[in-house]
Amino acid sequence: MSTPANTGEKKHQPFVPENMEMKEFTLRAVVLGLFMTVILGAANAYLGLRAGITIAATYPAAVIGMAVLRVWKGTVLEENIARTSGTIGEGIAAGAIFTIPAFLIAKAWPSFRPADAYWKTTALIMVGSVLGVLFISLVRRGMVEDPELPFPESVAAGEIHKAGRRGAQAAKYLFWNVGIGGLVYMLGRFGLFAADKDIHFNVGTLGHSQLRLGAAGDPNILAAGGASTVAAPSVSPAYLGVGYIIGLRLASIQFAGGVLAWGLLVPLLIFFMGPQLRTYLPADTPDNWAGMSVVVWRFIVRPIAVGGMLVGAAYTLLRMRKSLTAGLGRAFADLRQTDEQQAKLVRTERYMSSKVVFALIALMFVLMCFLYIHISGLRLPAILAAVVMLIVGFFFAAVSGSLCGFIGSSNNPVSGLTLSTLLIAALLMVSLGVSGRSGVAAVLGVAAVVCVSSSVAGELLQDFKVGYILGGTPRRIQMAELIAVVVASLVMYFPLMLLHEANIRAGGIGFGDRQLSAPQAGLMATLAQGIVGGDMPWPLVVVGIFFGIAMIMMQVRSPMLVAVGMYLPFETTFAIFIGGLFRSAGDWLAKRRGLNEAQSARVENAGVLAASGLIAGEAVLGLVWAGLQFAPKWARPQFFSDPSYLIGGMVMMALLAALMIWLPLTAAGDPSEPAPPTAMM
Repeated sequence: MSTPANTGEKKHQPFVPENMEMKEFTLRAVVLGLFMTVILGAANAYLGLRAGITIAATYPAAVIGMAVLRVWKGTVLEENIARTSGTIGEGIAAGAIFTIPAFLIAKAWPSFRPADAYWKTTALIMVGSVLGVLFISLVRRGMVEDPELPFPESVAAGEIHKAGRRGAQAAKYLFWNVGIGGLVYMLGRFGLFAADKDIHFNVGTLGHSQLRLGAAGDPNILAAGGASTVAAPSVSPAYLGVGYIIGLRLASIQFAGGVLAWGLLVPLLIFFMGPQLRTYLPADTPDNWAGMSVVVWRFIVRPIAVGGMLVGAAYTLLRMRKSLTAGLGRAFADLRQTDEQQAKLVRTERYMSSKVVFALIALMFVLMCFLYIHISGLRLPAILAAVVMLIVGFFFAAVSGSLCGFIGSSNNPVSGLTLSTLLIAALLMVSLGVSGRSGVAAVLGVAAVVCVSSSVAGELLQDFKVGYILGGTPRRIQMAELIAVVVASLVMYFPLMLLHEANIRAGGIGFGDRQLSAPQAGLMATLAQGIVGGDMPWPLVVVGIFFGIAMIMMQVRSPMLVAVGMYLPFETTFAIFIGGLFRSAGDWLAKRRGLNEAQSARVENAGVLAASGLIAGEAVLGLVWAGLQFAPKWARPQFFSDPSYLIGGMVMMALLAALMIWLPLTAAGDPSEPAPPTAMM
C-alpha cells in the first residue's frame, strides 16, 4: 500500500492516535457486546419473520454501549468493541431468516424441533458467519481506506461515539420505548384490545352476478361473484416503528404491493372464480369466503409476487453493477500486498495474518463439505456445491462489503445476492441430474451459507470503518467479531424455533403462516422446489416476471419492495404505511415550528431511537409471549373474551401516534447548539 509520502495525500488521523495505548478488548466490553448481539439478533429475527424487514443495529448498539460503559468509565475503544460485537447479531439474523425457514417450507427437513434442526441450523449459520468474517478480512483494507466509499452508517456511528455524553443521554428515548413497545404488545395479547381486524365485503353477488363473454344477447355467460376480505392495520409497535424508520416513501411503495394484492388481484380472482371456489367448501359448513380469499392470495397471488421479486432482485444488482465491479477490483488489488508492506503497519492497521485467514477458510471448506453431505445425503454434488459456495461466497462477500460502503447495511440487497446464488446452485444440481429433497437441501444449504456470509461481511466492513475512524485495532475487532458470530450462531436457532412452535400451538402452520410469513425464505423454498423438485407454478411466476418488468418500465423506485408488499399480509404493510405517515406528520410539525438543521437532526435521532425501542420492545416481549404458549393457560389471562378493535385498538393506535409524532419534537433543544450526527438506519 502506498504511503502518504508517495501519494501526496493527507494522512488519516484517527480519533485515538495510533501510538496511544488504551483499554479496548476487555471482558466487560465483550460481554456487553455478546448480550446485545443476542438480544438485537433475536429482535431482528422476530421482525424479519413477521414483516420481511430487518433494521440496522449499529445506532442502537452504539447508544446502549455508551450508556452502559460510561457507568464504569469505559473508554471510547471499549465502546467500539461492544458496539462491534453487538451489531453482528442483526447480520446473522438477516441471513438466517432469509434461508433457514426455507428448509422446513420446502419439506427438506422433517421438522424444526431440536433433534432434527438445531445442529444443522447452527452449523449452517456458524460456517456462513465465520466465512463472512474471513472473506471480508482479505479485502478490508482497500475498501476501508477508499475515499470514494462514503460509509454513511459507519460515519454516523463514529460521530456518535465521538459525541460521547450527548449520545449517552439519547439512550432514554431508546430504553423508555422498549418498555412501552413491550407493554402495548402484551396488553393486546392479554385481550385489552384487538390488534387486528378483518373487514369482509362482497365482490358482486354469488348466484346473481354474471359476465357476458360477447355482445348483447350472446349466450356465453360466466357465473361470477363471491366475497373477499381486507385487513385493518395491525396495532403493532414494531410495524409502526419500521414504517417510521424507513419513511413514508418506502413504506408507501411496499404498501402499494399490498393494495395490488388485496385490492385488485384477490377481489378480481374471487369475482371470476367464486362459484367454482364454493364447490371446494364442505357441504355441512357455512361459506368461508375469508378463508377462500386467503387461499387465493397464498397459492395464486404469492407465486406472482415471487416472479416480481426475481425481477426486482436482478434489477437491483443491475443498477449496482458499477459499484459491484469497483468493489471486486479493490478486493483483488488488496490481495497483492506483500509481507514487507504488512510488517510496516502501525497498531491501527494490524489485521489478522493472511496465512491464518486462509488456513481457517480451508478448514471451513472441509467442514462445509461434510455438512452438505450430511444435509443432502449426496457426495459428489455436495462437494461441488461447497466449491460453488466458496467461490460465489467470496465474490458476494466483497460485493456486500462494497455495497455497505455506499449505501449502508440497512439497504444492502442480501436477498438479491442470495437469489443469484440459489439459482446458480439449482442449475448445477439439475445439470448433475439431482432432484427431489436431496437436491433441494443442497441448494438451500449453499444459499444459507452465502446469505449469512454476505450479511456478516457487510456488517463487519462497517465495523472496520468505525474502528478506522476511532483508532481501534483491527485485529481486536476481528477477534471480537469471531467470538460474537460463534455465540450468535449457537443461540440463533432458539428464537426461530420458539416463534415457529408457538405459532403452531396458536393454531398456525409455523413458518409461512400469515402471522409468521417469512417472505424471503418462502421465495427461496419456492425456487428450490420449483427448479430442482419440478414443482414450480411457472405460469404464475412468469406473470410476475412480466409484472416486474412493467414496474421497471414505469420507473418504480423499488420493484422488489412492491413484490414483497404483495407477499406480506395486508395488515402488516398497512401498519408499516401508518408508521411512515407518523414520520411524515412529525417532519411537517418540525417544519411548522421553524426548527433549524441542528434541531431537526436531534429530532430525527430521537425519533429513530424511539421507533427502534418500540421495535425491540415488541420483539422481546413477542418472544416471551411465544414462550408462554408452552405454559399453563392461567399464565395467559384475558381481559376480555372479545376485545374491541374499533374502540380499544384505535385508542391504542392514537396513543402510539401521539408518542411517535410529539416525543421526538421534545428533543429539538436550543437552536444555538451544534448539530449531532444524524442516525443512519
